Amino acid sequence: MNKSTLSVLVVVTSMAAASTAPAQDAAAGKTSFNKCMACHSIGEGAKNKVGPELNGLDGRHSGTAASYSYSDANKNSGITWNEAQFKDYIKDPKAKIPGTKMVFAGIKNEKEAGDLWAFLAQYDKDGKTK
Repeated sequence: MNKSTLSVLVVVTSMAAASTAPAQDAAAGKTSFNKCMACHSIGEGAKNKVGPELNGLDGRHSGTAASYSYSDANKNSGITWNEAQFKDYIKDPKAKIPGTKMVFAGIKNEKEAGDLWAFLAQYDKDGKTK
């Protein structure tokens, strides 16, 4: 097999492997966020509710939303939110942060969790979409 044929084979194989990962869908994540709206808000004008507002979640340290009264467990978790941390957390919040005040059964479906992350991550700290 010559070099160019091998290179094409590697590229095609890589593309096929990448296409098997479920694509994230922020619109579907917005629908999933309906499960969160009783306690959280996001977007321009978002305010803390039973849970903290979620603007600028990507890269934010756990327990740091202004004017929200977090549990010590959440403040001291050491988590910096990113996709992997969020998806692990949202499966079972109380398992990820024992002692959290969050009362939520979790989202076990990985596609739904990814879609929800895509929706949340599009908002900057001011509630504007990136």
